[in-house]
Amino acid sequence: MKLGLQLGYWQKHPTPRFIELAQVAESLGFDSVWTAEAYGSDCFTPLAAIAASTKRIRLGTGVMQISARTPTCAAMTALTLDHISNGRLILGVGVSGPQVVEGWYGQPFTKPLERTREWIRIFRRAIAREEPLEFHGEQYNLPCNNGMGLGKPLKSITHPLRKRIPVVLGAEGPKNVALAAEAFDGWLPIFCSPYKMDIFADSLQAAGPDFEIAAMVNLAINDDLQQALVPGKWTMALYLGGMGAKGMNFHKNLLGRMGYADDAQKIQDLFLAGRQQEAVDAVPDALVDEISLLGPQARIRERLQDWKKARVSSLLIGHSGDFDLTVANMEFLARELL
Repeated sequence: MKLGLQLGYWQKHPTPRFIELAQVAESLGFDSVWTAEAYGSDCFTPLAAIAASTKRIRLGTGVMQISARTPTCAAMTALTLDHISNGRLILGVGVSGPQVVEGWYGQPFTKPLERTREWIRIFRRAIAREEPLEFHGEQYNLPCNNGMGLGKPLKSITHPLRKRIPVVLGAEGPKNVALAAEAFDGWLPIFCSPYKMDIFADSLQAAGPDFEIAAMVNLAINDDLQQALVPGKWTMALYLGGMGAKGMNFHKNLLGRMGYADDAQKIQDLFLAGRQQEAVDAVPDALVDEISLLGPQARIRERLQDWKKARVSSLLIGHSGDFDLTVANMEFLARELL
């Protein structure tokens, strides 16, 4: 099983010493380092800085929002960073949600599955650079058909280092996960449980033997299991209550399929009512525990065996917010798995 470091997106200020953390991950034998974006920092610029200061570790976006960049803009950025890093980019993409897409990017959040399917087709062709690019779909038109009529099919001026850059899809719903298996090189699940991978079995039928599943896992080494649960409970309450609209929350839908529908509804109701601590308290310990690696080292060591048996190729651990603690977490996992 491979290991990755998920640096996420910057909060109020840039993540301190993020380049150094990536260098430590590389020195420990980690396979990948990932950055994200929401509606603040972007995912590519930190990776470019990391690329200049590392040699081997793969550079992942987890995830780039497809509404932020047209397929050809993303292809330009990807082929540039792939050259700079000597072929180390792995592009993780996702649709985000209606609050961000419509509120931040000013685009309608309509037919996201169709948009994603067309997006990857255009991206692949732009990177391959085998012919002038022309595409006419429901979501994208190249050249556009509502302008001056002067556009013409083009090929990238810059030749790609690789004609196929690996692209993985961040997805939660059954149809989106199925699209990942059909058209992408891998899948980035969130809130993934090694004990309930069967809920994705039908969606993953089309996945080939090299299909990558890189699962984000919360790691907290603490002899007090209850204390170790606290950060994960806060994260779950935030995602169910604050990261998605009340009537369209993909995280809530996923937890329903995992068997926590009633709990998810209660958590969302409490959070949206301004009762955040009660929402946190309502998050089941069992839920946070099964999607995380928590507790004393011996307990985590046992739980790692369950992850090894699951259909997961990479474990991505998050930045804890403290440099030394994150390094200690990485060192522990490297000793256990690498």
